[in-house]
Amino acid sequence: MTFIEQLRQAQQQNQSLLCVGLDPEPTRFPAGCTRDAAGIYAFCAAIVDATHDLVCAFKPQIAYFAAHRAEGELERLIAHMRQVAPQVPVILDAKRGDIGSTAEQYAREAFERYGADAVTLSPFMGFDSVEPYLKYAGKGAFLLCRTSNPGGDDLQNQRLAGEAGQPRLYEHVARLAQGPWNRNGQLGLVVGATYPAEIERVRALAPTVPLLIPGVGAQGGDALATVRAGWRPDGPIIVNSSRAILYASSGADFAQAARAAAQATRDQLNAARP
Repeated sequence: MTFIEQLRQAQQQNQSLLCVGLDPEPTRFPAGCTRDAAGIYAFCAAIVDATHDLVCAFKPQIAYFAAHRAEGELERLIAHMRQVAPQVPVILDAKRGDIGSTAEQYAREAFERYGADAVTLSPFMGFDSVEPYLKYAGKGAFLLCRTSNPGGDDLQNQRLAGEAGQPRLYEHVARLAQGPWNRNGQLGLVVGATYPAEIERVRALAPTVPLLIPGVGAQGGDALATVRAGWRPDGPIIVNSSRAILYASSGADFAQAARAAAQATRDQLNAARP
């Protein structure tokens, strides 16, 4: 089953557009959770157990594991996801961007070591930095396009003077992902929920690619505007929320609170569908 097929199945089975981002910050763990690598695994596994029937994807952010020497725990966590929620795809949030043999190693890390179904990438170094990931049949790759951080304007919103119509850089990336770079239908785009007008523009330029949309929740993205801008019958959206779900409670009930927050967000997203 390809990533896209798995995503669509999970969205239908769980009636969900929600992705839970796993960005474990040990300083925010509730009492009773240790702040070491073992505690990172235990905390995230509890979140997965509490929410797996409410989501269409999980998105572990690799830096939050690597910074605490918890790469082995990330492997264990993804294996745990396969056991409790085999229908839910895993997007490794790595934002890799390098060329040639180095990109091949990053692709091997994402898809062979961790067994992810998709990965996030920076397209700044061009197609030869993306191509090694596409050699893994059926895997997905999400290119950073219009990100939710304010600093995205520094590059993404700049116009390309040498291109017809002077498109903005993020528009150019969207066209590439919909067209010549998307050789096997494996590409998607990352667009931030904090910019619904840009989501709508990206969707117009890339009507069928999946959109991974972070920024709902703690970053202030509007769920209704996000879904209305990005959702299309032939173009799936994956709306990510991390901190608002992970840290819904600082007490012993953190997993139950995470489930309640995930369910509320899922229902809000579903209500916004046309």
